[in-house]
Amino acid sequence: MFVDVHLTRLTVYPVKSCRGIDLQEASLTPHGIEMDREWMVVDEQGEFLTQRNHPRMALIHTTLEPDALILMAPGMGPLWVTLSTDNPAATVPVRVWEHATLARDAGRAAAEWLSRYLGVNVRLVRWGSDQHRYSSRDWTGGIESEARFADAFPYLVLSEASLAGLNARIGAGATLPMDRFRPNLVIAGCDAHDEDRLTELTSATAAFRAVKPCTRCRITNTDQETASVGIQPLETLAAYRRDSRFKAPVFGQNLILLRGAGARIRVGDAFQLSALPPTAATPHL
Repeated sequence: MFVDVHLTRLTVYPVKSCRGIDLQEASLTPHGIEMDREWMVVDEQGEFLTQRNHPRMALIHTTLEPDALILMAPGMGPLWVTLSTDNPAATVPVRVWEHATLARDAGRAAAEWLSRYLGVNVRLVRWGSDQHRYSSRDWTGGIESEARFADAFPYLVLSEASLAGLNARIGAGATLPMDRFRPNLVIAGCDAHDEDRLTELTSATAAFRAVKPCTRCRITNTDQETASVGIQPLETLAAYRRDSRFKAPVFGQNLILLRGAGARIRVGDAFQLSALPPTAATPHL
């Protein structure tokens, strides 16, 4: 089964769990959109922080300039973090989920800025260019794919139809925005949850393979504009999107890049969604 779709949104998240940047075009790499999850906030033990326990991270705006990452947050002046890799930086041990690695410390100014805003002692670290973190080959079918500081896989796709269907189920005029789900790629032209059956997503310049449904946690309940935490959409997702394999609701599909490293994709690009027929939809929901 093939469905013609097009890209309606393209988002990069330079700092894990902070605000993303909507792009009109972006370069693809095997480990995600260029600069995606390149930085991460860690505590004094090197463990990563997310909105799960620090929802105010949602209010940290990110901007990428040719020579700097810029962070802004309520009540804080801008923080400029150099993109240059010419100067040596201290490496520190960090952990993202079960993976331990070495990362480059972004320095005292970044640590003080983030610690003051979040109210805990933290540091900002950047992915070490000589390090490798591979997605689970159990899900990639043995294909080697890197994820850097993303939770598990380098790309995430979600369809506009799936979000519209969720809002309709929540009811009461719900208009939850796409940023609650932090996808890199948003597509239109398919039916709700066609991404459940997705096998490949291809265009003239790139090809992605679907590898694992995206399980959802309480971050989706955090309003990305105010950092307030409610009960939706997780309550509704749990009622109709719970996957028995993970004992959690799923929404969207994780991808790896098969073809197109170094290529650029753009909002409006046409893609073909290759999917299993509806009769072969996942039996786990």
